[in-house]
Amino acid sequence: MKRALRRAADRIRAGSPGPATAGSCNELAAATGPDPEPRTPGLCEECAALGEQNWAHLRICLTCGHVGCCDSSPHRHATAHFEQTGHPVMRSHEPGEAWRWCYRHAEMG
Repeated sequence: MKRALRRAADRIRAGSPGPATAGSCNELAAATGPDPEPRTPGLCEECAALGEQNWAHLRICLTCGHVGCCDSSPHRHATAHFEQTGHPVMRSHEPGEAWRWCYRHAEMG
């Protein structure tokens, strides 16, 4: 996933449309409305339940508002949430970041 994120970021910086901007990912296209309220603002839901605060970055599920830690974190709770629920699109839950990611198609939008 990291490699795909890097390629998508490079395309965005270069000004060329990525697959998601070309309209090939219906999930990203559908995830354009207002974001759901985060269930645990500023905290990974599962890490907080474990009493841990050791994560790299946070991601919010655009289907239900679940906040989970990224794949660079020890527990990878955002990806685990997708695997458990099938909710396809998440967004960075970091200040100043608004990029989205479709797990199903490995596309950034």
